Amino acid sequence: MTKTLLIADDAAIMREIIKDTARANGWTVVAEACNGQQAVDYYAEHKPDVVTMDLVMPEYDGLHGVRGILKADPKARVLVVSAIDQKDVLKEAFRAGATDFIVKPFDRRGLLDALETLVASAQA
Repeated sequence: MTKTLLIADDAAIMREIIKDTARANGWTVVAEACNGQQAVDYYAEHKPDVVTMDLVMPEYDGLHGVRGILKADPKARVLVVSAIDQKDVLKEAFRAGATDFIVKPFDRRGLLDALETLVASAQA
């Protein structure tokens, strides 16, 4: 079974790290977004199994993306991947519907474990 991923991060290097890690472990990256609104649009188009979402992005931030995706699909799986450690912003992301959170910089195994846990929970 193909596992699909949408990556939302304004930093190209972070998108590459996430993409390389996912692809090396059997995932298909269906789209890459540079801001929260692009993530919402690409989610509607591709309906991936999991979304990775940075919180701090230009124009439309990750909270905008989480809210928009979960409004369109309450069962969406969104993994927040962010360097931000502000408790209030993280709490808001969970209130908006984020499923899990990992902190940048992350180790690739931790990222993969989080992705696999989310896709397994979607299939349960």
